[in-house]
Amino acid sequence: MKVLLVEDERYLAEAVAQILKKNNYDVDIAPDGEEGLVAAESGVYDVILLDIMLPRKDGIAVLKELRVGGVSTPVIMLTALGEIEDRVKGLDSGADDYLPKPFKTEELMARMRAVLRRRGDLLPDGALSFGDIEYDPNTLVLSCGNRSFDLTNKEGNLLEFLMANKGQTLSSDSIIEKVWGWDSEAEDNHVQVYISFLRKKLTGLRSRVRIKTIRNVGYTLIGEADHELC
Repeated sequence: MKVLLVEDERYLAEAVAQILKKNNYDVDIAPDGEEGLVAAESGVYDVILLDIMLPRKDGIAVLKELRVGGVSTPVIMLTALGEIEDRVKGLDSGADDYLPKPFKTEELMARMRAVLRRRGDLLPDGALSFGDIEYDPNTLVLSCGNRSFDLTNKEGNLLEFLMANKGQTLSSDSIIEKVWGWDSEAEDNHVQVYISFLRKKLTGLRSRVRIKTIRNVGYTLIGEADHELC
């Protein structure tokens, strides 16, 4: 899962980022509202952690612009403001949840899992499911029946992106932006290599799920029912 953390307190941002990375989240940090808005508008993030008190543009303004612009990524507001009216203002602006500082790691992780479940990406235990496969982002384990493989972070991020967009064809550019980052120097051949890695593991699991290449367009994840149409 890819997380955008918009937080101007550097030490707090770095501490939260380390916690998320230990839980197998891929994290980008934006130090102010303007940078956070630009990053969030890319649409590559699964969750946005957004502080309210930010330089250049406050979190409420960022959130409103995102929602007006059609960005539906789940947003959890992080702020030292604890008054009821501040919470209501954030939620009314389109936030999915609200977590006042200071907060415990366990509560942050639980709230992130909750907003992802509400969006429909996660099973109750935090795993992702498609066709006959399940993938657990917490353990990086891909399984089919009683067979399983450990994935690397990049393989896991790629598979998550495909599973979250099942039925859609994803271009190499969108995959690079999502999995490697918008400022990455990764190219099409990097995508091809990791698609190949995942295909080999799906075959090794004897899964009926396949990654289909649409020539000159991109890649899409197909399940058992889709095979009959190919």
